Amino acid sequence: MFTQRISAAVRRLPLKPGLSLSRCLLCHAGDTGGSGICRPCRTELPALQHACSLCALPLANAGDHLCPRCLQQPPPLAGGHACWFYAYPVAQLIQRFKYQGDLAAGRSLAEVAATELEPVGDRPDVLVPIPLHWRRQLSRGYNQAYLIAEIFARHWRIPLDTRLLRKTARTGSQSQLKRRQRLKNLSSSFRAGPRVSGLHIGLVDDVITTGATLEAAAETLLQAGAAEVSAYALARTP
Repeated sequence: MFTQRISAAVRRLPLKPGLSLSRCLLCHAGDTGGSGICRPCRTELPALQHACSLCALPLANAGDHLCPRCLQQPPPLAGGHACWFYAYPVAQLIQRFKYQGDLAAGRSLAEVAATELEPVGDRPDVLVPIPLHWRRQLSRGYNQAYLIAEIFARHWRIPLDTRLLRKTARTGSQSQLKRRQRLKNLSSSFRAGPRVSGLHIGLVDDVITTGATLEAAAETLLQAGAAEVSAYALARTP
């Protein structure tokens, strides 16, 4: 019933960046309190729930804390966090946000995720969005990771800094590549400055797929002197 109810709604989502978020993007009826997604629809989104604490990969066994890959080869991350599975309708909203300029869809997901993912305990000193190469950002018109990080920073009251990490090499599309190929593509593609020294960096991206992008960025930050790096994303692929 829910799938049928929102299927048509997702197809009708407007692309206007200035869209008011007082009405739910999914059911077009519920009061959202300005977040863009009403509370009943939020409960139907594919929540990630139990996942690997380092890469956010979903885990079947509630007693496990790490996935097999992270047990064998821990990534350079102090923690990995995502709000949802990359599944319907979250995947469709992210695709519209990322590739079709539907900023309302991205903002809505980020507003909801900010309340679900807020760090407790060891909080990052600064949030850093995964950067795009300048050519890709110019063609797209915006960096989706920056727009998400901006909302997280406001909710969490953590500074946001886009100057701490740069993408210096254009790596092309990563979406169809396996993890090994992604790591090879991303090797030496990031640059970090000395101002990261001693800081706990919170990396922000839209989706964790293989984790290769976040790992390459984290390695660069740690080599530049960062104390630790955590990752935050809207969704994780299963």
